[in-house]
Amino acid sequence: MSVNSSLFNKFSCAVLVLAALFTASVAHADQKRCLSECKPRIGIVSAFGAEAELLLEQTRKKREWRINGNRFTTGVLRGNPVVIVLSGVSMVNATMATQLMLDHFRVERLLMSGIAGGVNPANHVGDVIVPESWAMPMEVYWNGDGSLPAACGNAGDVSCLGLKLATENGKARPDFQVDAAGGKISSGLFMRDSFVMTAANAPQGEFRFEFQADPDMLALARTLRPALATCGPKNPALCVAIQPTLKVGGRGISGTAFLANASYRTYLYETLQAQLVDMETAAFAQVAYANGVPFIAFRSVSDLAGGNDFKDVGAFFGSGLAETNEASVTLAFLEAWKQAQLKKK
Repeated sequence: MSVNSSLFNKFSCAVLVLAALFTASVAHADQKRCLSECKPRIGIVSAFGAEAELLLEQTRKKREWRINGNRFTTGVLRGNPVVIVLSGVSMVNATMATQLMLDHFRVERLLMSGIAGGVNPANHVGDVIVPESWAMPMEVYWNGDGSLPAACGNAGDVSCLGLKLATENGKARPDFQVDAAGGKISSGLFMRDSFVMTAANAPQGEFRFEFQADPDMLALARTLRPALATCGPKNPALCVAIQPTLKVGGRGISGTAFLANASYRTYLYETLQAQLVDMETAAFAQVAYANGVPFIAFRSVSDLAGGNDFKDVGAFFGSGLAETNEASVTLAFLEAWKQAQLKKK
């Protein structure tokens, strides 16, 4: 064999090795992330300890994982392989816990299970609401004089700041009006869309006001007929006067503020027809959307946000009714989901 032939063969081998490494790298990048475990699972996120405990109690074949201080529990719940995490209250905690879950486990669908404050006055303590979409109306542009922001020239244009006002029918959504002597005055708080980057819309990204729950999961939720409790397990003497029900549809909202303001609650209902408010789900929904993972959220009404006029509020704080009902619906959904998957086989 000549020297040139030997060098050519070595060069060819090197090229083949590099090509194989490149192919493997691309294939790895296309695979779902699973830094800790790669078994396909449904990811479940809850904010309060009581919410998660009711689900963990019924999870079988449990294994705990500690990731950056967070406890993730894998196992089988109502026949479904799951991974459950307690995020802790707040938008930031929900974001971090959900992204950690997606990075470390092969999560094919996401589910949020917990309690929330009521916004729609027609809903009652113990009702379980499954919104079709989730928004973050407390992401705002706070204008100084209450007029429509015009930072970039035209009224409503804030694009030069990398922002976009939330609109409806081409017009900026109205700002929150503060109660004052003689009437209402503008707060200057105008809702914004959220910026989100995905593999599909990169590098420019996109602005969205809300994130849609998975239609297949919503359709299944509409078929559920769970038996919801009127009295919670902690204090059976405290019961609601109206039988709780499961309601699927409408808009849920989330924000960084613990909402205890009846005037702002009314604004959210009248402006957005919001059903309930919490401090986690919309952030969870944005992470799900950014990662291309279908999601659904079950939230049970604990009280009327900022309202002392909610007669059944004691039933939540005294008996644990709300978390009991949301867990019942979550479990019923998981059981129905398992049966639906079996029918497809």
